[in-house]
Amino acid sequence: MSERHLGLYGATALGVGAIVGGGILALAGIAFATAGPAAILAFALNGGIAFLTAMSFARLARRFPESGGIYTYAKKVLSIEVAFVVGWVVWFASIVAGVLYALGFAAFLIEGLERLAPVLGESWDWVGHGRTQIGFAIGAVAVYSLILVQRTAGGGNAATVGKVVVFAVLIAGGFIAWIVGEPGEALQRLSPFAPEGSLGLLQAMGYTFIALQGFDLIAAVGGEVRDSRHTVPRAMYLSLGIALVVYIPLLIIVATVGAPPEGIQAAAQAHPEGLVAEAAERFMGPAGYWLVIGAGLLSMLSALQANLFGASRVAFSMARDRTLPHHIGEMRGRTGTPAIAVVATGGMMTLIAVAVGNVASAGAASSLIFLISFAMVHWAAMLARMRSGDSRPAALPAVGAALCLGLAIFQAIAVPEAGRVVALWLGLGVALYLILLAPGARLADASAQARDPDLARLRGRSPLVLVPIGNPASAASLVDVATTVRAPSVGRILLLSVIPREGRPALSGDAVLQDAKDILGESVGRGLEDSILPETLFTIASDVWGEIARVANSQPCETVLVGLPRLTEPGVESQLEGLISRIGADVVIVRAPPRWRIEEARRILVPVKGRRDHSELRARLLGSLARSSERWVTFMRTLPSDASPDQRRRVERTVRQLARDEAAGPHDVAFEHTDDHVEPVARLGQESDLVVMGMERRGRGEPVIGAYALEVARRTDMPLILLGRRRHAGTLTARGLAQAVSTIQRPGQRPGQRSGQ
Repeated sequence: MSERHLGLYGATALGVGAIVGGGILALAGIAFATAGPAAILAFALNGGIAFLTAMSFARLARRFPESGGIYTYAKKVLSIEVAFVVGWVVWFASIVAGVLYALGFAAFLIEGLERLAPVLGESWDWVGHGRTQIGFAIGAVAVYSLILVQRTAGGGNAATVGKVVVFAVLIAGGFIAWIVGEPGEALQRLSPFAPEGSLGLLQAMGYTFIALQGFDLIAAVGGEVRDSRHTVPRAMYLSLGIALVVYIPLLIIVATVGAPPEGIQAAAQAHPEGLVAEAAERFMGPAGYWLVIGAGLLSMLSALQANLFGASRVAFSMARDRTLPHHIGEMRGRTGTPAIAVVATGGMMTLIAVAVGNVASAGAASSLIFLISFAMVHWAAMLARMRSGDSRPAALPAVGAALCLGLAIFQAIAVPEAGRVVALWLGLGVALYLILLAPGARLADASAQARDPDLARLRGRSPLVLVPIGNPASAASLVDVATTVRAPSVGRILLLSVIPREGRPALSGDAVLQDAKDILGESVGRGLEDSILPETLFTIASDVWGEIARVANSQPCETVLVGLPRLTEPGVESQLEGLISRIGADVVIVRAPPRWRIEEARRILVPVKGRRDHSELRARLLGSLARSSERWVTFMRTLPSDASPDQRRRVERTVRQLARDEAAGPHDVAFEHTDDHVEPVARLGQESDLVVMGMERRGRGEPVIGAYALEVARRTDMPLILLGRRRHAGTLTARGLAQAVSTIQRPGQRPGQRSGQ
């Protein structure tokens, strides 16, 4: 992402540009037509809800000073699936808001040109055509897209300052007219204040909530704000405060000195779109009319720029997490701007403008979507507070969430078209995610959780790592690996030592207990070196393998690793696969020399077949390794020597995509064309510090060691890790799978006997 170039002024100007002007000019007429003078109260109440939401935004912005806004917050404290839904709808809502402002700009431009038509002559008759409005709207989107592709700051501040000055002049002119005229008569035009009662007030609130949207865009570009922990909250409060300081006095002026004798509601019902301009003309003459036209043009342009800017950053953040196609997350090298994200967002705005032309229903849907997403912000703020150990009650976020949800439900009932638009967009997004995006998004999320273990705590996870220990010599190494790949500060490590009940008549109980003590001492000693105190469990059982399966299934264990130095010994494969078939956790197998430390692995070889059966487990492991130091990972794929050129290109494209999704740091891809698929692994493996492979699968989806992995183990002696992800564990990956390393005692080995590991 580009450098942090926005200060308090720039961030506040972005929010003011998004909020002030466009919404009130477009929606004030609808609000007065629905609720009468009570529209003033509707805007004020919406302002209260917006301030509560800004408080939750501020808490999250201080905690996560990054770009992406609501999407980033949902990703941090919820799941990647929920984050996609939130990001998808917020992206759409900002796009629709941008379309509204682009069409609004065109409408104000055309209205001004039509007023000038008698002066301009017949050659300007074309300005009233519907296609002309769409053309002007597309032109505005194209111009601002080009600006944002070329410049990180995006411009637009001049229009923001200009429109605020114009609104200040309008408000000042209105109050002068009030003082010079009859103040009592002006106040009488506020009666009856709420002719439609509370129902009309709620309807006006639902229609106009989007007029206060825009402060959230400051959070969406938080990664580009200097000292964002302090600047983003201040800019949100300032922009929202400036908007209300403009809105409330302007609405009062419009409803009093700007209202005709029959009242503001009747005027709004007759011509809602031009209500503010007509009201200004009543108390300021033609100058007032042209001031509103000028304010409208500036407001629509600055709001368009702000929504295009913020929406493109949401799309950029989503693409970086693979919840949108990854090409959208590419940067433009010369300017450091997310050019493709800007172009994609501008293209979506253009398509909607061309396809719809009039986006009234989509505008109502935008309000509905923002209300729902703001409720999600309150929820995320509550979860982040609770999971950070803050015991204070989250009363304000709870109230804010209830208000947003309540108004959203009312809006969906009052404007069913909005609900249909939202449902259609959500359906399209879910289909896109499941068909195209889910594999890459889950891999990116798994890697992110491994590199940033704080995600596990924020999402409320406490994964358990089961480490069955059968040999004191291997205990320290296995705890070291478990410590490396667990979720720090959250993940737990449980050391299991199974003492055989029968079948050891030649050994005394003292020997068995001494083994247990040695295991405990080695394990806890290594754990203390890494600032972690593992939990321990000693059990006595006749069937060691069965006892390990029982403990794994009785504990909330997500991953079990079997550490065996001699994978190829007779009987080991069948016994190991019997254990795998009896447990509901993922399985990791480690083969390494005694006292080997995983931090020694700098060069890692990852043989792949192009499938993603174990990708999430592998991405989490590689991300965990990258967390402590930089590793170089080589993804290798073997192809038959007689593979056709088309087959080779197809396989190479698939493997490169897989490597890009799984790698958490520097990596490359190697292809070997041979009929002996084990030989390249053995050759390149000897040049590596660690080989990571996925297991094969049975028909039911259960992982099995497989002949390929066994042959690699026979021909090599380097450290080897085999990963086996159970297919039914997919529901866990939405929350993030815990990675762990553990070992078990080989059946037939006497408790007092030391194995190679």
